[in-house]
Amino acid sequence: MKSWTFARRNKTMWMQIRRLSVIIPQPNRTPKMPPQKLFINNEWVSPAADKKFELVNPTNEKVFGECALADKEDIETAVDAAKKAFRRGSAWRSMDASRRGFLINRLADLVERDAALLSSLEAIECGKVFSHTLKGDVQKAISVLRYYAGYADKHGGEVGQPNGKFVGYTKQEPLGVAACIVSWNFSLMITMWKLAAALAAGCTTVLKPSQYSSLAVLHIGNLAKEVGFPPGVVNIVTGPGKIGSHLVENTDVDVVSFTGSTSVGVEIYRKAADTMKRLVLELGGKSANIILKDADLDGAVEHAHLASFHNQGQCCAAGSRTFVHESMYEKFVDKMKERLTKKKIGDPLDLDVDHGPQTTKDQAEIVMRYIEAGQREGACLEAGGKRLERPGYFIEPTIFSNVTDDMTIAKEEIFGPVMQILSYKDIEEVIDRANSSEYGLAASVFGSDIDDIYTVAEGVRAGSCWVNCTLTIEPALPFGGYQMSGIGREGGRLGIQAFTEAKSVFIRTKSKNS
Repeated sequence: MKSWTFARRNKTMWMQIRRLSVIIPQPNRTPKMPPQKLFINNEWVSPAADKKFELVNPTNEKVFGECALADKEDIETAVDAAKKAFRRGSAWRSMDASRRGFLINRLADLVERDAALLSSLEAIECGKVFSHTLKGDVQKAISVLRYYAGYADKHGGEVGQPNGKFVGYTKQEPLGVAACIVSWNFSLMITMWKLAAALAAGCTTVLKPSQYSSLAVLHIGNLAKEVGFPPGVVNIVTGPGKIGSHLVENTDVDVVSFTGSTSVGVEIYRKAADTMKRLVLELGGKSANIILKDADLDGAVEHAHLASFHNQGQCCAAGSRTFVHESMYEKFVDKMKERLTKKKIGDPLDLDVDHGPQTTKDQAEIVMRYIEAGQREGACLEAGGKRLERPGYFIEPTIFSNVTDDMTIAKEEIFGPVMQILSYKDIEEVIDRANSSEYGLAASVFGSDIDDIYTVAEGVRAGSCWVNCTLTIEPALPFGGYQMSGIGREGGRLGIQAFTEAKSVFIRTKSKNS
């Protein structure tokens, strides 16, 4: 079998797969599925209306399973379970913070144990490349769990003496019930960014994965129960977007952490205002990837390739607006075209493959409309641009040159494997053009001159700026965006503070000077 042959050559992956004792599923097989139920109060329960929705494999467009379809009644049940678990005197609220950290760390152990299973579920349901998920997404999920496990008993307040009459201190108290609404492109990793911080803060949670990426998140229900989280601390409900709306509208939900499209984020912002819910919104992007004039050409091509095409371009922070200095523009385009000839598109469970299908039929159709718009508006199609003539939602990695800032493909988030290559003359010009977007999630710069790099890093208006790297997200540093890319941050100290309220306590002293 070709996949196993590759795995044996790749000693690291082969040893991990052997250690995990998990067989990589083949295209005509599926791994053991989580129950077709909702996970509420540490139990798998049928939805109130006993309805389900179908799961479609984006690699072959075939239905391969079902998930429970929650409704408003199920949301209320899940939120009520989380609310009861958060009450004063409950097992979770009275638990020592270091014990919470121990349980989160134990969850990391189990995710590591089931890494191959989780990667398989995402490959089958979302079309994510198995090897990339195993070595990337799952490892990042484990890292963030371990990071916040260590933070659980360390996010304290401050002590101060406002004046001679009082001693004062502050506390970071958990907000309460946290609704974590997760997008489909990195469902497991994003779930853990939200769940780990919420649990470390002392909140209870209701997780709502995308209907297109529910399986890996549902498996976390099995792991949460195995870890020993008290009932009601972790709840998982599945279904379409309207399920998320029920969570936002529920008056017993105290904080909403959402990752997804800007249009939905704006709607959540409006609805949350009615109950003054705390919000973290990680939304869309149209990130600039700036190649400086002194950049190593081959390195710049590889850097830009990852920025645009990782996960089939389905990255909110994808650096698809590729700004290349005019002195190397034509050579860069030629090199990038050559680089694409080395990509292997196909079944994401094949360990040789590095580019799978788009996750949904709708998304594939949206990407094709953007490609058509690029051609219609005068951009030069250098490579790709077509659907593959085979089952599945496969789109060729696509390059446009001669792109101008006013073209649709340069302004709007495509969320697919489409790179736009733009030419620029000098640093100030490219910074202004990079900042012309309504988004501000990320930016990257590739080059050698430290002064130019610093000028770009200081000048771009974005929540993250990557220097000679791209798509780098680490637990200890915050991630989030400016402008229409969202509000709030995930990761680091700010990530856990998003799930807390600051309380000031004043104690009147009895000194003679009072």
